[in-house]
Amino acid sequence: MSTQLASPHIAASFAPMSARRLLIFGGIALIAGGMLFGDIFAVFILHQNGGQTGQALLAACEAASAGNSLAVKEIFQNVGSLLEDHGTKVDAHVHMTDAGYLALLLALLQPYVALPPKRRKLLAGLFVIGGLLLPVGIFLIHYVGLAYSPFVVIGWASVLADSAGALLIVVLLAEAYGLWRFRRRGSLGGELELPIDRTWERRALMAGGAALILLGFLYGAWYAGVDLYRHEARESQILKNMLDAAAAGQGGTVFEVASYGSLAAEKAVKIAAHSHVIEFGLLAMLLSFVQPYVYLSDRWKRGWVLTLLGGSIILPVFVLLEMNFGLVAGGIADVGGLFVIIALVGMLVGVLRYSGHLDASGATQ
Repeated sequence: MSTQLASPHIAASFAPMSARRLLIFGGIALIAGGMLFGDIFAVFILHQNGGQTGQALLAACEAASAGNSLAVKEIFQNVGSLLEDHGTKVDAHVHMTDAGYLALLLALLQPYVALPPKRRKLLAGLFVIGGLLLPVGIFLIHYVGLAYSPFVVIGWASVLADSAGALLIVVLLAEAYGLWRFRRRGSLGGELELPIDRTWERRALMAGGAALILLGFLYGAWYAGVDLYRHEARESQILKNMLDAAAAGQGGTVFEVASYGSLAAEKAVKIAAHSHVIEFGLLAMLLSFVQPYVYLSDRWKRGWVLTLLGGSIILPVFVLLEMNFGLVAGGIADVGGLFVIIALVGMLVGVLRYSGHLDASGATQ
């Protein structure tokens, strides 16, 4: 596989053991890991969790009709556990990918962070560690609970997540201080600015990312104007009908629970499509700045760009189509997410090859 040699300026902007290199490695890895976890969650947990929640709501309505308040209380405790299981996994997925986005953004800002190189490298390492520990702590909240915790309402997993979040805040404040020093004193942070790159890959990612973000905002505006208030009204009416039927001991609770589940699914897929297309657009734009460091042939680089943009379109489109085509559309959406993950891993391999090439060249000089 032939590769194009980078210019000395590009090599100088990606110095060994630099904060930028660490943030790019960690950022892409966090995004790929977060998306992989999200794909696994969507395939093996999401629909099963929703089905169990619907069954629990139906059982609660039947217990309320029978006047069994103790059973209602126990069932809703189970519903709370199911919602916590769902929520912590979604949060773990979101926090890991968002930490990756922030890492890539910080990598772009390193020339303007007026701090000593060792301190910037330390901050980069702490950020990557915090970006990993935060979602791990969130994920463990449901399983660890309050076991062996000296606190009344906070378990050790929550302590880990909160500590990692605090670490990220401290790092971001330190980076902001470096930016303030640069603005006030005009002293560079020691790393060169990103090279000017007008290659096809960079232009395609920048244009494709901007288009995806625009489409996401347009769809979000349409959803807010057309569906949002209608969904809220339907939700209130369904819950009222469900409670009235349970209190009166009449039939119809099965239909109302099914209607509530269908409405929740409709809201979820539309919100997910809106958020994912914007996130993928942001990811594409951030990755456009990384392309000079992807040490692959033009054919492979373009292939990964097309794979990423294709997956970024397939996933939100087929998430929307889940309401019409069910699990078939859901499976295709998961394949779209897998395309994005594969493209990220391919680009990460290219960056690793570039780092190895630079380090080997430096060692032989």
